[in-house]
Amino acid sequence: MASAGSRIPFWIIALLAALCLAVLSWSVFGFVLPFREMTRTWMLEMRVAGYDATDIDAMRGVLARTPAARDLLFGMHAGPELVFPALLTALIIAVLVGLQPGGVYFGRPMHPLLIGAFYAVPFVYAVADYAENMLTTNVFGDGVAWSFAAAALPWASSLKFTALAISLIVIIRFAIVRLMPPGDQGAP
Repeated sequence: MASAGSRIPFWIIALLAALCLAVLSWSVFGFVLPFREMTRTWMLEMRVAGYDATDIDAMRGVLARTPAARDLLFGMHAGPELVFPALLTALIIAVLVGLQPGGVYFGRPMHPLLIGAFYAVPFVYAVADYAENMLTTNVFGDGVAWSFAAAALPWASSLKFTALAISLIVIIRFAIVRLMPPGDQGAP
């Protein structure tokens, strides 16, 4: 009987990784770097350390003074940012399925809900990334719910990067466990 990990061929994971890299390159070289060159500041979405209302207000000013930068921001959301979160989520899920999270943790079997949570976190990333994109479009596109969007935008960004970090930590943890000798796999 084939295991769950054997149902996703390596070439599919490699293809997803290549597509993620291609779309990320499109985003960075087509939008992020030209935006940076034009405005001398980074897009809010690129600030891994987060941002607050002051940064949002400053970005509104930058975009008001530089309409071409505003067009780049909206173009990124209408182009690579439409597909990148879905592609990255698919890649993370494919890798997780290949690694087959499970087994024991601190000498006890992992609860099925914990294993389910490992698979849910990449979807949290995707929802948070799409939410950040919609909120950004609302805030900088003079949407009707500007105050709500401005308040929610930093939270969506933080949730996005947190879920992505957790997903990467889980992948690294289970990759290390897979490389360990069978007798050592019950260790934390």
